Formats: sequence, structure tokens, C-alpha cells
Amino acid sequence: MTSQLFAVCFDASRPLRLAQFWSGVLGWELADDPPDGVALLPSDDTGFRIRFPPSREQKIGQNRMHFDLTSTSLKDQRQTVARALGLGARHIDVGQRPEDGHVVLADPEGNEFCVIEPGNSFLADCGFIGALACDGSQEVGYFWSEALEWPLVWDQDQETAIRSPHGGPKITWGGPPLMPKTGKNRLHFDLAPPVHGDRQAEAERLLSLGATRIDTGQGEVGRVAMADPDGNEFCVLKPR
Repeated sequence: MTSQLFAVCFDASRPLRLAQFWSGVLGWELADDPPDGVALLPSDDTGFRIRFPPSREQKIGQNRMHFDLTSTSLKDQRQTVARALGLGARHIDVGQRPEDGHVVLADPEGNEFCVIEPGNSFLADCGFIGALACDGSQEVGYFWSEALEWPLVWDQDQETAIRSPHGGPKITWGGPPLMPKTGKNRLHFDLAPPVHGDRQAEAERLLSLGATRIDTGQGEVGRVAMADPDGNEFCVLKPR
């Protein structure tokens, strides 16, 4: 067995405040996340939790990944947007066109996310979190497909997408041109090795697929810090 996607992590200046925002938007339950963070536990088939580790680093530039939230109707889309705004989100401009049907927002710490219009065929069979949309190369889509053993569900024109065999959100990569990387990513993956698995052996497997070891400067107690072929940080946790 290979590692599982255990969590999507949001580095947060105010972890509890940000977790409360996303709990209100998604309807997920808050939980303690030792030693000093907070997490949200999924209430659907998403398959991963969301963690909010504390960080003193400020957000610089646009994130390389963001959530795409789905809508069942125009009324449902408006309600999601209104709920998010009421919880502290704001409208932002990332270059979307006036005719685009999705709404682009930022959470209280500036992390971008989209509320997708109804009728989106690509996300038709997905839940409320339809996708984790990433800026990335075709190579990195292939890497994560092999790393997680999730099949490719899209592979055209250098755009790729994968999805767990058990359902849940898709993870997508939009292909070139890629945004320049400005410092450590605000969002990253935490991987959990198989129960009773060998974390070192799993790290070696990921290296063989194209990952690299990195030093985040935050100490590596309980985790191995790595980067995927596009330089995006991720961590391999202790077996649980």
C-alpha cells in the first residue's frame, strides 16, 4: 500500500479563526490538531482533513492551489457566496472575465477559492468540494497519480486531473504557463504512510518518482519534508 492524502494544510496566521471560517463554509467539524494547530474533519466523502498549522510568514502572491466549490443551482451558488462573505470572505480579481460564471473569493487570510456555477460537467459527480485546482505541469500530475495511486481522470493539452478510486474531489493541474513560485507555498499536502508502514521506504519510493528532499527550516520532528517535481512542498508523516 502507498501513502494516503491525509490532509490539505493551510499555513495560518490565526489558525482558529481560519478554521472557523472554513468550518462555516463547508459545514465540517472542528477538531484539535496537536501540538498547536486545529483541523477540520470531513462530513462527506472528501477523504482528507484540512489542517491549519500556525505560521508567522505572510502570504505573498497568488496561491498555487485553491478549492473549487460546486453549486446545484444559481440560488445555491448565491447562497454559498453570501455565506462565505458573511463569515469574512471578500471578492477578488485574479483575471477572471466578466462572462465567467464562477465567483472568485478570498478567505480571511487571502487564500483564493472559487464558487463554481451550476451545470459544470467536469465536476458533475463531485461533492461540495468539487476540486482542488492547482497551478502545475503535466509531469507533476503524473507524479501525484503514481504517488497516491489515484487514476488520471483527465490528460489533455498538458492539463491533468486525478481522483481517488473512492470518490471525493478531483485534484487538477492546469499546465503551462506556470506562476512563478514566491517562497514556501501557503497550502501543502500531508501524506500518511500505510499503517505499520516504513516511512523511510515510502520516502525513497517518492524520491524514485521524482520528489526531492527539502529543508523547510522548521525542524522535521515527526515528518519528512519533500517537494514534488514542480517544487511544491509536502510532508510524509509518521505511520499512524
